[in-house]
Amino acid sequence: MAERIIMPKQGLQMTEGTVVEWLVQEGGAVVEGQPLFTIETDKVTITIDALVSGTLLKIVAGPGVTRPITALIGVVGEPGEDISAILAEAGTVNTPAASAPAAGGGSTAGGTITGGTAASVAAVPAAASGGTAAGLSGVPGGRVFISPRAKTKAAEQGIDWRGLRGSGPGGMIVERDLADAPAGTASGVKVPGGAKVTPLAAKVASLEGVDLVDVEGSGDRGKILRADVERVKTARKTGGKKLIPMRGMRKIIAERMKQSQDENAQTCHRVSVRMDEAVRVRTALEKTVSYNDLIALATVRALRDFPAVNAELTAEGIWQKDFVNLGVAVAVDDGLIVPVVKDADLLNLRELSAAVKELAEKARQGTLQIDDYSGGSFTLSNLGMFGLEEFVAIINPPEAGILAVGKIEDTPVALNGADGKKTVGILPVMKLTLTYDHRIVDGAPAARFLFRIKEYLENPCKLL
Repeated sequence: MAERIIMPKQGLQMTEGTVVEWLVQEGGAVVEGQPLFTIETDKVTITIDALVSGTLLKIVAGPGVTRPITALIGVVGEPGEDISAILAEAGTVNTPAASAPAAGGGSTAGGTITGGTAASVAAVPAAASGGTAAGLSGVPGGRVFISPRAKTKAAEQGIDWRGLRGSGPGGMIVERDLADAPAGTASGVKVPGGAKVTPLAAKVASLEGVDLVDVEGSGDRGKILRADVERVKTARKTGGKKLIPMRGMRKIIAERMKQSQDENAQTCHRVSVRMDEAVRVRTALEKTVSYNDLIALATVRALRDFPAVNAELTAEGIWQKDFVNLGVAVAVDDGLIVPVVKDADLLNLRELSAAVKELAEKARQGTLQIDDYSGGSFTLSNLGMFGLEEFVAIINPPEAGILAVGKIEDTPVALNGADGKKTVGILPVMKLTLTYDHRIVDGAPAARFLFRIKEYLENPCKLL
């Protein structure tokens, strides 16, 4: 009996998802528990495993298509099975079901777990890569496994990784295995630099005189599609304007930030913080922790001191939390994501530093799981490394506040001299801006909370 494949709900705030890639083609074999397709949510790109085994009879939503949660995106069943009723129910025009692949034809599959953390790992049967099982010793079933980081780099450089021998756990191909592989070895038309382009896009570019080097691909792993070539051609006629589609993470960020400003009574407090003692502490610790780690710990301790800020507004009233789940904003290629350190108030400085670094790395590699970016109670956003002196951040709902951190800059500061007279010294100073929801927190407790962070950073021994 045919089974529906729907857009899964990955997180409480998710309302829709975008299909990034199908790891099995129509007519290909689907194996329960093996990766079937990849989607992009408002937070991350995640690979979804098949819930049933069978044949992929129909792909209803192809790569780049956005669908609401629970909407039909594909059908799995037996070869030749009538799925017209399922397609009609979903409002999809029926087409003949794809036939099963011939023997030796394969579909992509994969597994998880690298280095003790969950991650989507692509794989193909050895027959599909032109290799032999003998050349893939230690790989279960003769499949070729590749880490997400290596797969991304291979796509960027146009490397056909399916014929490589992996040196990772279980024969997995990792980034170092790509070092000796020549760029531009993947199948299909190539652009200088190793990018891939569809044959139709290459033909259109040739007819229209568009240099593919100047085209940014919007397809999977940066593949250049016909629409990308058309966009560059149109841009030439409109003065070089670049159109960036509002979809996926970019679309959700826009919607949630607008919702945050519309629904919350947002206001700000600012304060300057002397960081000379923090500099001394970090030097004493041989710079094994960052300034951001010290700021994060000071914020966590202040949230424990002022639970009114560690709260959210619910239908029943204001919920002041007895735990601190600290969100730390991380910039990624497609936008911004906020991984969450759970129970941050139970960690010391080094433990908090390690937790933040691990989550930030997972965010950049696209291997965050739902639990890694949900359940935050307060957010820290640091743009000081980009040279910003100060800025105002927008609250990440349903939290009550967010702390914006500027750069540390040498600044003239009034000091008390030995004779009681004022002198001027040059000290490292940082500016903090607290944005808070005035429906939940009044101005005075918000000010005391921000000043407590200042006290901790100017007297960091209290943190240790």
